[in-house]
Amino acid sequence: MTDSTMQRPLHLLARLYGVQTAYRNMRWELKNATPEALIAALRCLGAPVSTLGDVPGAMVARLRALWGRAVQPVLVVWDGTGFLDLRLPAKLADGPAYFRLEMENGPERTWREDLSALAPRRTVDLDGSRYVSKRLTFAGTLPAGYHRLSVELGGAMHGALIVSAPTRAYGLPDGDDGRQWGVFLPLYALRSRQDWGAGDFTDLEALMSWTRGLGGTLVGTLPLLAAYLDEPCDPAPYIPASRLFWNEFYLDVTRTPELAISPRAKALLEDAGTAREIEELRAAPHVDYRRLMTLKRKVLEEMARSLFASESPRLDALRRAVCDRPQLDDYARFRATVERRRALWDRWPEPLRSGVLRPEDYDEDAARYHMYVQWLADEQLGELSDKADAAGAGLYLDLPLGVHRHGYDTWRERDAFVLDASGGAPPDVMFTGGQDWGLAPLHPEVSRHQGYRYTLGYLRQHMRRANALRIDHVMGLHRLYWIPKGIPAAEGVYVRYPADEMCALLSLESHRNHCAIVGENLGTVPWAVDAMLQKHGLHRMYVMQYALEPGPEGEPLAIALDTVASINTHDMFPFEGFRQGHDVDDRHALGLMNDEARRAEHERHESLRRALAGFLKREGLLSEDGRPSDLVRGVLLHMARSDARIVLVNLEDLWLETQPQNVPGTWLERPNWIRKGRLSLEEFRDEPFVVEVLREIDRARRQRSD
Repeated sequence: MTDSTMQRPLHLLARLYGVQTAYRNMRWELKNATPEALIAALRCLGAPVSTLGDVPGAMVARLRALWGRAVQPVLVVWDGTGFLDLRLPAKLADGPAYFRLEMENGPERTWREDLSALAPRRTVDLDGSRYVSKRLTFAGTLPAGYHRLSVELGGAMHGALIVSAPTRAYGLPDGDDGRQWGVFLPLYALRSRQDWGAGDFTDLEALMSWTRGLGGTLVGTLPLLAAYLDEPCDPAPYIPASRLFWNEFYLDVTRTPELAISPRAKALLEDAGTAREIEELRAAPHVDYRRLMTLKRKVLEEMARSLFASESPRLDALRRAVCDRPQLDDYARFRATVERRRALWDRWPEPLRSGVLRPEDYDEDAARYHMYVQWLADEQLGELSDKADAAGAGLYLDLPLGVHRHGYDTWRERDAFVLDASGGAPPDVMFTGGQDWGLAPLHPEVSRHQGYRYTLGYLRQHMRRANALRIDHVMGLHRLYWIPKGIPAAEGVYVRYPADEMCALLSLESHRNHCAIVGENLGTVPWAVDAMLQKHGLHRMYVMQYALEPGPEGEPLAIALDTVASINTHDMFPFEGFRQGHDVDDRHALGLMNDEARRAEHERHESLRRALAGFLKREGLLSEDGRPSDLVRGVLLHMARSDARIVLVNLEDLWLETQPQNVPGTWLERPNWIRKGRLSLEEFRDEPFVVEVLREIDRARRQRSD
């Protein structure tokens, strides 16, 4: 028997679980998954398989499970019309079925259906039992929302969540100002005269007000989610401790109402030692998360003690917030337990590890502190968002692909995550061994059976505060590269996700929250992903540094109508660093390319730069003796004149910053996520070149929409 013959049943089983047996890499070469990787991935998904010999039995068990469920756990209905696929034992295929549809906000509907009137679509024989599939079209139009369907067949009940959603997600209105533009800067990097060593929500509000004054409508930043900033200390914004809660690091301590009732907090703020520490933190070139959070916490803890010391309308408001969202109390107790044990939950004893916390397991004051600061963070961010909306501006927030594998989300929603695998990326030119991001992937089937409880939680957390939400690695809606435990990153496999259902959730929630969706679709992306984005009105991304092509005319790739256009991303060198080739030199210094590859890449960069300069000159956007700042201006004005839905300006490009905020694939090797902006808010808002370019962008955007 040949190897291919032996592996054929394994490949069939993999497909039944949504595991791809092969994929095409960035060179369009076919990469076949190894049997070891497939078996490991299948085991992570719950398949009873350890060797090839287990495959036949696992196949029968899988087919029985798939055909033994009369209805799928989640059904999508687009624009109110749709159908229901039934999988039935042959003996029930021509009998009656009883349906009950519980509307999210409306009356209940019940009816009886004679299944004999429905033509069979498929028949399957499994181990002596025959199953038949039939399709039932829903009568009438279902309102948008989440509805519950119950089906009674032969005395057994089957249930499903129906997601009735608009085909196209919410889109930002053009308004009187024409096509939109905004600015981007990580909040930690936003310096101001009043900061304590990193930007806060008040600084963000000031940046939004200034941007709106110039005609901009959006301010983008990196994820603002909860993080471990003590023991452990991991401030990376794309590995949050939770996607359900905000980061109290960004609180403006001085604008909290409890300061007025806390003499000890006031004394701390007026203390000379505190003032010296703030000045030291403010003068440092890098953000010291641990030290700054320790300083803020001292003051916030005193405010929390004062709030809980006596009855007040504010304490009543906090209690109402906890009543409306009990998870807030649960999260606070979790964080307090991490601090008590000085260890992440994977090292906790039972029953703590399994989600059971008792009062003796944590310090009550610590739990109250975390409850208080989460309430404050949501309050300050909410006030900021409301003011921005009233002024015609908004937040462009960022949703990371995953969470810290030992954070709150994986602890509380354990079944929804696959802890024996990591999300990552296959080998490419820069990372020849593949990338292991360390993120625990979501289990596609468990999420469905839970009615996407966790997914809806983090989507709503963001959309109620954002006018636009960027979905990091949007390809993850379709498939995610899994690296099962014990398998090298280069030999991982892709696992499929129900993209249709995910798009329905995004569309429905975007309309309910008036929040546009942006999908990060950079790199090697299957055509189906871009087709999905276009079909459902999810904006794509256009990044100039990716779109440069050295050709006869040197024209960058065209900018499509439904895109968010920018020069770069937070994972790339600023434009001036790219122009000078610092990105190439950095990759060489990290050992990612040899001397010959470095020379070839510098030559390629020079070709790109010449082509871009030539294109801008032909467009009248660059003079013959253009300076580096003129090149940046020309690129931004080209994008502003384009069909792009949104143009996002990285503010650091305007003062010719050369260093990146993050170098992918590095940890201690580079100062990631800590570099402050070279200019403060007060400095760059008075910088003539910065203001002039943004005003030109605004004029170009307005003229483009006429």
